[in-house]
This record gives sequence, C-alpha cells and structure tokens, in this order.
Amino acid sequence: MPHYITLFRFTQKGVEDIKGGPARLDATKKGIEAAGGKIKGFYLTMGRYDAVGIVELPNDEAMAKLALANASRGDRSR
Repeated sequence: MPHYITLFRFTQKGVEDIKGGPARLDATKKGIEAAGGKIKGFYLTMGRYDAVGIVELPNDEAMAKLALANASRGDRSR
C-alpha cells in the first residue's frame, strides 16, 4: 500500500484548543482505519511545521477523501 506524508501547521484556533489534540488525532485515526489504512507515525516538530503525519492507505482517492473530510470539519491545521 502507498504511504502518504502530511505536513501540519496549527491554526490559531488549533493552538488555543491544543488540549483537544489527542481527541482529534483519535478521530482521524478512526477515519484512516475506516478507509482501510493505518497511521504509521505522527511526530510533533519544531520550525516551519508543527507536526508530520505518515499514513498508509489503499490509494490516492482514499487520501483525498480523508483530507477533504478533515478540512470540511474545520480541522485546526493548515
């Protein structure tokens, strides 16, 4: 299965609700598993990006659907 790397930058709203981060990550994990994939790694970083996610999914379509679903929920990353 293909692997996808996503770079995250938290919005101001995301920083204000940083304590909700673990719940958002759990919800994202459930969505990835429902799409037939799994999280291979999630790392907080310093510098230009705040986090890096590595996921394994069946195809580009599954990745696009997850990205759009996160964006439509008002995901607190950009």
